[in-house]
Amino acid sequence: MAAGERRQLINVAYRLLGSVTEAEDAVQDAYTRWYGLPRSRQEEISSPGAWLTTVTGRICLDRLGSARARRERYVGSWLPEPLPDRTEWDHAGGAGPTGPADPADQIVLDESVATAFLVVLESMTPAERVAFVLHDVFRYPFAEIADVLGRTPAACKQLAASARRRVSTARAPVPATGRADVVRRVKEAWEARDVAALVGLLDPAAVMTADGGGMVGTVLRPVEGGARIVQYMVAIADMAPGLKLLERSVNGAPGLVAERAGVVVTVASFDVLDGHVTRIWAVRNPEKLRPWGRAG
Repeated sequence: MAAGERRQLINVAYRLLGSVTEAEDAVQDAYTRWYGLPRSRQEEISSPGAWLTTVTGRICLDRLGSARARRERYVGSWLPEPLPDRTEWDHAGGAGPTGPADPADQIVLDESVATAFLVVLESMTPAERVAFVLHDVFRYPFAEIADVLGRTPAACKQLAASARRRVSTARAPVPATGRADVVRRVKEAWEARDVAALVGLLDPAAVMTADGGGMVGTVLRPVEGGARIVQYMVAIADMAPGLKLLERSVNGAPGLVAERAGVVVTVASFDVLDGHVTRIWAVRNPEKLRPWGRAG
């Protein structure tokens, strides 16, 4: 099997599952099933890549169903695993902190992995998500998606349309340059403990969601309101001496990484509208920060 084929499958699985680790497991499971087929059966399959895509899709569909039950037991809010831009970590030369074979290296960073987009995908049913991601993101025909979902092509088309309506309610993202400027000003205001500046940068109706997974201390419910979010941000600054903020690409968009003693402890994504932060997603669960390694 070609490396490009595996990369494509990992890209599909990450968008379906929102987890690098689970995506890698799903693809590995699909390959295990392929190599478990008798040679005669393998030779009957005209397109191994299409077969692997179908099997990976079915595995992801099953895992999305069980994930709903798991996330009901999850401590606090669940957020997708954030992805680093590997070029930022490789500036010193050589492989990234987790090695050249890290599946995070193989995920293409585009608008379909933006945190806001992945959060919208979480609101879909498993079948909607599979139909939408395979068709609208990866351009698979509904006839092939029907094999994954075990439904008719017409039914898959309806599922994708339903999912598309959910996505259409989300705004188009702010260009990276404008978002980067706002994120930089948030960083500078936080470092200066400038409460007034922070309040001015956040929309009054802003919402911050944090994911600690019960493994580290964080708010268990979303914090609503710019002023309340600023109170929380300032409290963190007071309680965590030695914390350093770095401007980094998070899922292909400007974000902030907090590190202590060179180790990444928080990765934050932002949604920006009219020069103000409207959403903050902060991932603190250390299991979800493995692709980030050390801040370097």
